[in-house]
Parts: sequence; C-alpha cells; structure tokens
Amino acid sequence: MAIIEMKNLWKEYGDQVVLERLNATVQEGEFVTIVGASGCGKTTFLKMLLGTEEPTRGEMLLDGRPLTPEPDDSRGVVFQRYSVLSHLTALDNVMLGGELQSSRWLGISFGKQRRKLRKEALAMLESVGLDQAADKYPHELSGGMQQRLALAQALIKKPRILLLDEPFGALDPGIRADMHKLVLSLWKEQKLTVFMITHDINEGFYLGTRLWVFDKPRLDPQAPGAYGARVTYDLPVGDCQTGTLTSINESVDNTSRAIDRF
Repeated sequence: MAIIEMKNLWKEYGDQVVLERLNATVQEGEFVTIVGASGCGKTTFLKMLLGTEEPTRGEMLLDGRPLTPEPDDSRGVVFQRYSVLSHLTALDNVMLGGELQSSRWLGISFGKQRRKLRKEALAMLESVGLDQAADKYPHELSGGMQQRLALAQALIKKPRILLLDEPFGALDPGIRADMHKLVLSLWKEQKLTVFMITHDINEGFYLGTRLWVFDKPRLDPQAPGAYGARVTYDLPVGDCQTGTLTSINESVDNTSRAIDRF
C-alpha cells in the first residue's frame, strides 16, 4: 500500500528553483535513504514531508490525500543536532509531547493521565536503551545517548513515518554502528516508514531498502538557480552494484563542485 505519493512536485523560493519534477511512490514499511550534494534540497524535501514547508507546485499525498500543511502525530523527526530540551530530564523530555497535548498552555498533566504518560515514556526509554538514565539531564548524557533520547521523543506519539536528517553525522564510528542497529530494530518492531538523509553512501546502502540520489541534471552557469534537483537514482538497495556506487559518487561530487562554484 502506498503511503507517500509525489506528483510533479516542485519547490521554489522566488526565482530560485530548489526541487523540480519529483515523481515517486513509497510503500508503507520502506526505508528510504537519501544522498546528494550539500545544498541540493534534501532537507527542504524532508521539511515538505514533515509539513513545515509546502510544495510550490504539484502534490504530496499521504494515503492518497493531500499532506496536511503542518506537522502532526503521523510523522516524527530527528535532526543531526540534538532536539532535546536541556532543562528537562530524559523522562520529562519524552513525556513533553503528551503533556502539551493534555494542556497546551500549562504543558503538564495530572493524576491518572500523568501516570499513563509516565509509564509510556519509561517504556519508550527502555526500548532505546535509556531506562537507567530517566532522571538524567541532557548535559549528563553522551552524544549517542542524546540521540537515543531524540529518537524516543520522536517515537512516543507512535508516528507512521520517521524522518531522519543526518541523525548520526556527529557521532563517532562505534556509537554510530550501535545507532544503526537500534534504528533498524525500531523500524522493524514499530513497522515504520523511514526517510533518512545521510552524506555516507555506505550508510545509505546498509540501512535502506531503497536509495535515492538528489542531483541537478541541468546546470546553467549564467543562472545557477534556474534549475532544481531531482531524484536521479531510485534504487532498491539489493540491486546496487559497484559500478552504480561509482556513478552515484561521481554524480554527487560533480553536483557538489557545481554548487560550490556559485
């Protein structure tokens, strides 16, 4: 069953074309990894999926209906920079979404509702390996632990779609490998559909069931903003061969150099 459909999707800012002619269908449960040169529109695309940016032209559909133009519980997001709140404990960070839903102005729940939220948050912390750190503040946690906490925040509302914007870029290789295992485990257990941006093509191959390359197939030196990026490769990971990896690397490198010139 298709969960996301893009039909001739464009994103422009004035005369600057960021993305153009995106057409793709993503089935529920797929893990889509996204690579491409810096500045080619990957994060803009993720923001359109989240609902904080709207397409300029075309359609983005969720279950066959237009995507709501604002974030909701169907989508969770984790950024490269830790999105946790420094003045709250790990447990309070995970409870916050439910607290705000109970009382938008006070941001706190009471009685039975609070006990329910606390129980759910503790279970989520356990699922990401932070059950022993529930009462710690973010500054007391390592980078990998803070990113686990960000995952718990994103998943506590049980989203169907998880959006990851280079979530492991700041982590050292050992912690990064642990996070790979955790994300794959959560993806399978919670039956998520995942879109993940990464600058590491090998990471994209390892984690994804499908790999997209965002690239600018058209470049005009006189008008660098005239054309946008498109999905130039859309590959089932199992079909990726060494030659394809070389072509992707060359494509990304060429686009990166072209962007850097302007």
